[in-house]
Amino acid sequence: MASLAQLPKPVSPFFKTPPFSTKPLVFLNFQTRLTWKSSHVSVSAKKKNTWLDPFDDGEDPDNEYGSLFVDGKQEEDPRLPDNPDNPYGFLKFPMGYTVELASLPLKIRGDVRRCCCVVSGGVYENLLFFPTIQLLKDRYPGVQVDVLTTERGKQTYELNKNVRWANVYDPDDDWPEPAEYTDMIGLLKGRYYDMILSTKLAGLGHAAFLFMTTARDRVSYIYPNVNSAGAGLMLSQTFTAQNTNLSELGYEMYNQMEVWLGRPFRSVPRTPVLPLRVSISRKLKEVVAHKYRRAGAETGKFIVIHGIESDSKASMQSKGDGDSLLPLTKWAQISKCIRGFKPVYVIPHEKERENVEEYVDDDTSIVFITTPGQLAALINDSAGVIATNTAAIQLANARDKPSIGLFSSEEKGKLFVPNVEEKNNCVIVASKTGKLADIDIGTVKHAMQIFEGSLALV
Repeated sequence: MASLAQLPKPVSPFFKTPPFSTKPLVFLNFQTRLTWKSSHVSVSAKKKNTWLDPFDDGEDPDNEYGSLFVDGKQEEDPRLPDNPDNPYGFLKFPMGYTVELASLPLKIRGDVRRCCCVVSGGVYENLLFFPTIQLLKDRYPGVQVDVLTTERGKQTYELNKNVRWANVYDPDDDWPEPAEYTDMIGLLKGRYYDMILSTKLAGLGHAAFLFMTTARDRVSYIYPNVNSAGAGLMLSQTFTAQNTNLSELGYEMYNQMEVWLGRPFRSVPRTPVLPLRVSISRKLKEVVAHKYRRAGAETGKFIVIHGIESDSKASMQSKGDGDSLLPLTKWAQISKCIRGFKPVYVIPHEKERENVEEYVDDDTSIVFITTPGQLAALINDSAGVIATNTAAIQLANARDKPSIGLFSSEEKGKLFVPNVEEKNNCVIVASKTGKLADIDIGTVKHAMQIFEGSLALV
């Protein structure tokens, strides 16, 4: 008979209290990400997004990088080109399939092959988003950029060769049609974006829309108030806007997003933000040339006048400046001061033609233009621009044409036309009373020397 000493000891199903020790205890959670170094824990000081994981302290600053797979900028897509004869494309594999065709840095380094930009606003806001798109192309070589914006905003991208597709969807609509909403989510989800950027101030609803696209990186502006509650849970990176109208920040309205996109990364230095530039097709130039020649103007011998008072949606004014259209009585006085050039009035609607003919001289030309592409082509063939705070001022700067900008205040002029002192091709004329209608005609007349200094101006 075996003794009791030889029997196996019973194992208690309960955990016993550990013996007393002088070393501190470290309790690890399933969300805890710690890097052990010999006898201590090393963490980074900067957190990424406290909404997603309060224990995420970012990358370990002591890690050494430099491998070919994790260092430097991304390379061009090594996959074969699409088959032009196949309407559904060729080699467009969804995420998770045929991963041997994708490079390892796509996951390790966070490369971006496809990016979608959800841009809020009209022509003006989309036009000022062009430098951000160029920043994406410089930061991620070979990236395919798509845009989701309003009907008016989509017209802007005939001036941008860096955009692959532009789809119409109004992100500012608080109550979209359910069928349109779900269809757009399915469309974006089927394109397998690596990153989606949004300039609309996101609450929980818009953040859920971005989350359902299943993009790896979801980046967006959020409200500066309680409306942003819960949005950070569904976004990878957020920017708290300074106010509820992002357009009031002027030319630098996307500065927070551009600083984050161009951030230095390991051996990659900070990517600079280039100035606004637009490209005009030859066909667009021919169409516009036919228009202004039929109106009696010649190439390089006319001044574009843009920003007449109208209720048309094609006025191309900024949402950040409500007082940016001038009455025809003031425009008639300004056009009389022009010498040596023919004034060409741009009307946003045909109903404005009779009003312009009533106030201005018979020698004045009138051109009906509603799209930013045609306006850019008209400005490109002109000798200069006189405009209020509309897209015409930005297009003139993008094409390096001399311009006179009429603003309701000096603060507005500095916001929407940066570095005015350094630029010699733009003169800002501001109203002294804070109202655009009270602008001084004599100051505008004196500023016309920018067009031709040798001409005698009366």
